[in-house]
Amino acid sequence: MNNSGLMKTNFPDLTLAGTGKVRDIYALDPYLLIVATDRISAFDFIMPNPIPGKGEVLTRMSAFWFEKMGSIIPNHLVSTDPDEYPVACAPYRGVLRGRSMLVKKAKPLPVECVVRGYLSGSGWKDYRQGKPVSGITLPAGLKESSRLPQPLFTPSTKAPDGEHDLPISCEETARIIGADLTDRVIQASIAVYERAVDIADKAGIIIADTKMEFGLLDGELLLIDELLTPDSSRFWPKDDYGEGRSQKSFDKQFLRDYLLDIHWNQKPPAPALPPEIVEKTAEKYREALNRLVR
Repeated sequence: MNNSGLMKTNFPDLTLAGTGKVRDIYALDPYLLIVATDRISAFDFIMPNPIPGKGEVLTRMSAFWFEKMGSIIPNHLVSTDPDEYPVACAPYRGVLRGRSMLVKKAKPLPVECVVRGYLSGSGWKDYRQGKPVSGITLPAGLKESSRLPQPLFTPSTKAPDGEHDLPISCEETARIIGADLTDRVIQASIAVYERAVDIADKAGIIIADTKMEFGLLDGELLLIDELLTPDSSRFWPKDDYGEGRSQKSFDKQFLRDYLLDIHWNQKPPAPALPPEIVEKTAEKYREALNRLVR
């Protein structure tokens, strides 16, 4: 893995189609080339330090999960081997190897698809304030990190960079993408989450919640972007789990907790991260990978 970290790519012979908080996306018609950098975001802001090796962890984990979910729903992945990419990528194979995916070009749905199996994060915050969670009223008496009676589909908006995603109800989702497509997305999301929970349980990991992306290609619903990574999920060590408190984690929650501890106001500029925070975050990502992908 890269020991210094990759903050951004520079492929002058390729057409940059867009950049996200973590990924740089290039157009290779009829495909897209998605490159996972080592950028990390928290509270919707990109930190100034890379987390070395993070992009490789995200890519390997996504490829692992896409393969595991293939019988539930197809996905956009074509290849993770730069030797199989279009010839225009050849000069950049050294950077691309291990951290890139050649994917089908689907049209992303304009909603974030979140499945929660445990009460944490923004869901716990809303519940504690007596609010429904994405329009769903939960039973009384739950605690922080409580396991929910069944997994919940709790969608949200896709906010522009620098703004926060906002929770929406399934009814609002249906108004945005249609009732039939909403039903298909809910069924697929819950099925993917439940299969992932079973797989992760054998690796000693609880998947508290996860965010998925879907897209349409010629009318076919596909899983796209990343899947069940430490960036898009809460991974907790099963042997340390307990209700009524926050959990240790193999994800970016460690970084969020650090930023809360230093009382960052969650406005730009994002603070530089000390070396020990960078290394500890990288270590947590690697542990999630090593437990799951054997």
